[in-house]
Amino acid sequence: MTPQNIPTISHIAIIMDGNGRWASINGLSRNKGHEKGTENIQSIVQRVSELKIKFLTIFAFSTENWSRPKLEVSNLMNLLFDSINKQLDYLINENIRVIHIGEKSSLPSHLQKAIYQCEQSTKNNTGLTLNVALNYGGRSEILNSIRKIVSNNNNLSPNQISFEDIEENLYTSGIPDPDLIIRTGGEKRISNFLLWQSAYSEYFFSDVLWPDFTSQDIDKAIDTYFSRQRRFGKV
Repeated sequence: MTPQNIPTISHIAIIMDGNGRWASINGLSRNKGHEKGTENIQSIVQRVSELKIKFLTIFAFSTENWSRPKLEVSNLMNLLFDSINKQLDYLINENIRVIHIGEKSSLPSHLQKAIYQCEQSTKNNTGLTLNVALNYGGRSEILNSIRKIVSNNNNLSPNQISFEDIEENLYTSGIPDPDLIIRTGGEKRISNFLLWQSAYSEYFFSDVLWPDFTSQDIDKAIDTYFSRQRRFGKV
């Protein structure tokens, strides 16, 4: 492996999939599956923090998830609200910074306030940065970025728009692209997640359902990542 191809890792992103199937297998309601999946986040965050990886992005709720049954969506919103409030002291004590990525205005007002409080309370933390993709969609993110560029530059011609312009107006502006994207639950698709940022990410697909995904599983994904050569289009 040539020096330029030796993998380094500063950002992991996770599509947390399999809560509903975990609940079905265990004879529980889908809401119980989401509860178990939410409880599992802390142990994975802790492991990534221990490994001194600077950025972790988790896919908590997509723009497409609004099409689920209303009761399930309502329960999810309340579960996310409770989780943020319960985890705030832990995040502060562990020096973890939280950044929301996604569209806030469509979220319930109490959840918007909880997100704002969490971001403000952790903004000076210098350890792991935890990006929570909540009401997030990759296509919408790119479209919104272009709209902001045009809105802020009335005299800009299309040919003047650069890659850098788009990146600066993404939710993840200033955050490195993910080196490794993990999807749990056995599905092998990207589900509108970090479409721009994942252009050269490595993927790891795990059959383990998210509520059962452990520190050992994330270590396995990272070990696999380090066995690969990243060429970025080069030889």
